[in-house]
Amino acid sequence: MNDRDRRSGRGPRPHWIFGDQLGPHFTEPGEGGPDPDAPVVIVEARSVFRRRRFHRAKAHLVLSAMRHRAAELGDRACYVRAETYREGLRQAVGRSGVTVCHPTSRAALGLVTALPQAEVLEPRGFLVPFADFRRWADGLGGKRLLLEDFYRRVRRAEHLLLEPDGEPVGGRWNLDRDNREPPPRGASALPVPPPWWPEEDGIDEEVRADLDRWERSGEVRFLGRDGPRRFAATREEAVRALEHFCTARLPRFGQWEDAMLHDDPWMAHSLLSVPLNLGLLDPGECARRAEAAYRRGGAPLNSVEGFVRQVAGWREYVWQLYWYLGEDHRRRNELGHRTALPDWFAELDADAVRARCLSRTLAEVRDTGWVHHIPRLMVLGNWALQHGWDPAALTDWFHRSFVDGYDWVMVPNVVGMSQYADGGAVTTKPYAAGGAYLHRMSDFCGPCRYRPTERLGDRACPFTTGYWAFVHRHRELLAANHRTARAAAGLDRLSGLDEVLAAEAGRGSAAP
Repeated sequence: MNDRDRRSGRGPRPHWIFGDQLGPHFTEPGEGGPDPDAPVVIVEARSVFRRRRFHRAKAHLVLSAMRHRAAELGDRACYVRAETYREGLRQAVGRSGVTVCHPTSRAALGLVTALPQAEVLEPRGFLVPFADFRRWADGLGGKRLLLEDFYRRVRRAEHLLLEPDGEPVGGRWNLDRDNREPPPRGASALPVPPPWWPEEDGIDEEVRADLDRWERSGEVRFLGRDGPRRFAATREEAVRALEHFCTARLPRFGQWEDAMLHDDPWMAHSLLSVPLNLGLLDPGECARRAEAAYRRGGAPLNSVEGFVRQVAGWREYVWQLYWYLGEDHRRRNELGHRTALPDWFAELDADAVRARCLSRTLAEVRDTGWVHHIPRLMVLGNWALQHGWDPAALTDWFHRSFVDGYDWVMVPNVVGMSQYADGGAVTTKPYAAGGAYLHRMSDFCGPCRYRPTERLGDRACPFTTGYWAFVHRHRELLAANHRTARAAAGLDRLSGLDEVLAAEAGRGSAAP
């Protein structure tokens, strides 16, 4: 089909894909899918980068992935570079209609539903239909939407890690208690092969040159650094990364799933959230590939169940909550936290920070646009929660700063889990912890200038003092929650509380 046919409306309607819908399952025909002969429209909208200041590595990754997909599709692709999506669509199809799979953000959905010529198809890239989740959630009659209940439903529906009688393999649905070991004593890295890394090509070189030119001209500004591309940008690369993880790294994943090491940011994690969230992998294929490793004896059950829980449990749960809880969820602020993000944090200025755990985590975000889920929650999110930072601003920062960050990902994860800003709609307690937790689950504390057990003086751990200040500030709420009541009661036994609170007040928003 030539450009004139596209604009005149002759032939099958073009199918529009966003930059996070790049796998073959977004363009293949099927029930509720696009026409098999439909041209595929990809719009590279410069306004996305003008409006918000994204991580440079994220901009590189997404543009590289989009341009690679266009190259793979060949003559079937209509790749348009424009100022806005609307302008790009006009260039690509004129007034003819398009189909598009349900977008992943409310803003994008609002855009496509406002276009009279766009037909929105069912979402792809997720396991659970919206109607199934809503039926389950509405049927609870206002009771808490528990991940554990939802996860079991997904396991049963997808027949993942089940015995023939429908019971979980190994007799337990949840093996979390087997996956909380601290890192090996004295080790600087886990005894696992490194992740699989892609090799950059001419498309990456072109993208980097474009980003350099845009920055020099002052058109856009980015955060962080754009080093070698570390994450899959094509379907072929994503499949290779999945295969490598399941054969080389999955066997040791579960044991240290919650651990951190200063010199090993990757640990045994899959790094597959990035190609999954670009749409290059499907969660079903990832879960089944991990299960196959278990069935053939290539990985222990605790590792496989932990990975399946992440991909088919938590990821699906977050996706559904984003849509089910509504637009108001992003604006929830039940703790009344309104402090602006300080410049040292917002700008990824790791060198301004002396606390070793926080400095290293910020440096990894600066350099790669990624850290795994424990530093996100228990270092970055924990610090923000302790210091009363605005959850909406923090959500935006996570969205812009992480290569796997999208609106649907970050709103439930930050507003709901990390900052407890929804008052418990997503999780049962605030995830606040002092230096003792970080010391137990990492090797950060040893050479640090601060001591995790000290609350007063020059060597007092800022996470420890910040934790007690947080507990004091929200004592009534924490005392009413059975999971945090002990922490609230501990204030009565804490010596030097007034001095701790005064020290915290004096710190303000300064880098620790």
